[in-house]
Parts: sequence; C-alpha cells; structure tokens
Amino acid sequence: MAVDKSAGDPSTLPAIFPAWLDRIQIKYFNPVVKPLSRYLPGASVIRHRGRKSGKPYETVVTTYRKGDMLAIALGHGKTDWVKNVVAAGEADVRLFRRELHLKNPRILPAGSGDRSLPAALRLQNRKVAVLVTDIA
Repeated sequence: MAVDKSAGDPSTLPAIFPAWLDRIQIKYFNPVVKPLSRYLPGASVIRHRGRKSGKPYETVVTTYRKGDMLAIALGHGKTDWVKNVVAAGEADVRLFRRELHLKNPRILPAGSGDRSLPAALRLQNRKVAVLVTDIA
C-alpha cells in the first residue's frame, strides 16, 4: 500500500464539496443521520477526541470495510475529525451495531489507485484522498 507521507497533512487534501455544504451537513444533516446510522448501509459514526481540548466528538462518515481494514473517502478534504484521528493514532467507530477500535490511521493521496481498497472506494480515490485504518 503506497502511503504518501506528505498526504498526512489534511490541509493539502483535495475537497470535492464546497465549504458551505460542509457547514450545512454538520448543522442539519449529521444530527438527523447519526441516530439512523445503525440502520443505513455504509453510514457509521466515528468517535474521536479533539487534538487540543481532548473533548469527545462523533462524526457521521461513510465507511468501507475489507477484511481487517476500514477505509473512508475524504470528499470534504481538510476536516477536523481527520486531523484528530491521525494525531491520536486511533479512534472508535460504530459500524451498524458493532463497535470497532481503529488504529494506525494513514492517508492515501488522491489517484493512488491502491488495489487493496474496495472497488467502490478505488473509484472515489481517483479524485479524493482516503483514510485507511486497521481494525484492532
């Protein structure tokens, strides 16, 4: 798996969604989807802590699992939750009704075309970076 060390800085990641959509999603969409995520295919809630405050956060994400690997397309580019997870080196995710502990987060740059990614995610990886983690 080719990992670009410079891709570890989320501020350099390409975003395909505009900033105004991020704000709408955080304020309106996420609170509605979070309780339903247990029942929606691919929808998961990732739990992480703030880098400076240590405050716990929950963010709705779309996950792709392949074996002992969990991957998330980073269509929003630079996000706080990505920085928090990479800085902490771990996070927890609720995937359907299961709680999984994630470790060793790394970012694959856009266009890396890694064959270890699930097929649907490889298509997205053409334009966006992907956060890849191991399931503990």
